[in-house]
Amino acid sequence: MSDTPGTSAGTGAEDYEHPISHEDFRQLGYKMIDAIVDYRSNIEKHPVRSEVAPGYLAEKLPESAPTQPEGLDAILSDVQTHIMPGITHWQHPSFFSWYPANSSYPALLGDMLSSALGVVGFAWIGSPAATELETVTLDWLARFLRLPNAFLSTGTTGGGGVIQGTASEAALVALLAARARALDGRDPCADSPRLVAYTTDQAHSCVKKACAVAGIQHLRLLPTSAERGWALDPATLEAAMAADEGHGLVPFFLTTLIGTTSSAAVDPVAELAAVARRHGAWVHVDAAYAGVFACLPDQHDLYFQGLEGVDSFSTNPHKGMLVTFDCSALWVQNSFWLRTALSLEPQFQFAGLRHAAEHLDYKDWQVPLGRRFRALKLWFVLRMYGTERLQAYLRHHLDMAKALARLVEADPAFDIIATPRFGLVCFAPRGASEEESTALLERVNASGRTFMVHTRLGGRHVWRLAVGGVHTQWRHVEEVWALVQKVVGGGEA
Repeated sequence: MSDTPGTSAGTGAEDYEHPISHEDFRQLGYKMIDAIVDYRSNIEKHPVRSEVAPGYLAEKLPESAPTQPEGLDAILSDVQTHIMPGITHWQHPSFFSWYPANSSYPALLGDMLSSALGVVGFAWIGSPAATELETVTLDWLARFLRLPNAFLSTGTTGGGGVIQGTASEAALVALLAARARALDGRDPCADSPRLVAYTTDQAHSCVKKACAVAGIQHLRLLPTSAERGWALDPATLEAAMAADEGHGLVPFFLTTLIGTTSSAAVDPVAELAAVARRHGAWVHVDAAYAGVFACLPDQHDLYFQGLEGVDSFSTNPHKGMLVTFDCSALWVQNSFWLRTALSLEPQFQFAGLRHAAEHLDYKDWQVPLGRRFRALKLWFVLRMYGTERLQAYLRHHLDMAKALARLVEADPAFDIIATPRFGLVCFAPRGASEEESTALLERVNASGRTFMVHTRLGGRHVWRLAVGGVHTQWRHVEEVWALVQKVVGGGEA
């Protein structure tokens, strides 16, 4: 309390006054919400893909930050003039590129509250609610996805879930846990160079990056084929692991895939896990996009069997489940090896901790020390949508993609290249060379009316149309299909 108004007691210094008061923020908050709603409700007026050139922004902004406060109106004006041209609109209903990164109003509200609370939940004592809500919501989500009980915090194997930033972080964390288990009782200096990780040639590059970061020298990208739907053959894995063991190497980590980025392929997880267990390898399931579809009983029965035999499973609610980026869920059946690999406990971090025997610190389940209160936005979405509305949302996307696939199959100008799954349809103009296919896809994207990317399957240039946008309705899918037909037929976009 100050001795006199405007001064700090005992210092003679005047109190610092922020340029925005509580009441100012209340009014500015209303204005910002209005700007967000205006953007979202008028998003179709924007071209989906940004068309700016690299380096466009530096010449439009001052060289230095302002010395005096500027108002929100001026900043929002610059957003419209300078920032929006450089935005590719991921929330646009005609964004069909990569996989979606959906954001919803409940998630925005949760993220707003998280930012306002401003906690750094690295340890339980840092904010007990941040840790405990994460535990509860990931148990909720695990039950919703019908994951095995061993992945619950209430299970008997020491398992549970944790929110990572991305599936790339989840893959790295799982790999580090696997390495800790593999080297238990071994000489790390002698045996680390002998460790071998395995995945398929359809895996996301995050697996290769995880190996590079962890110093794993041997990564086998095992071949897949169209005949097996771009899924890994267990016999191929068995042969690779046996050959490596024959050369004195140690198989220690397998990444299986449910819903590959390229074509939504699904590995036979149960069979692959059985092979890996025979060779002592950790089994991680990367279901970054597709994992949320496990909440649908038919999808679970088709694609998510055998999870009892895996060590870790990851999926991204920030892709298909309306939770604003970043929110990647990772579950392990036993957290011991995670904590063995990642736990460092300087004593100053635990000053004042009264419940040392009971605490759970998620810093020991991730690479960084600090962490945001990300569970709030997941909790908001689960509560404000409810599980039935979330299932209906995902089913809506599956139904639209199936209808699109029927249109593609009925048109003799196109080939379906991979089995449509999880809202992804992979197709190509029939008879087009790579150069022709590339040019046609660019004409579609340059129209500003949609955005798609390509992949390569069996050496062929393939178009990917991922139906999953937060605002996408059937009319948007119909419109982009009509555009595709027109361009491939020789018309103007």
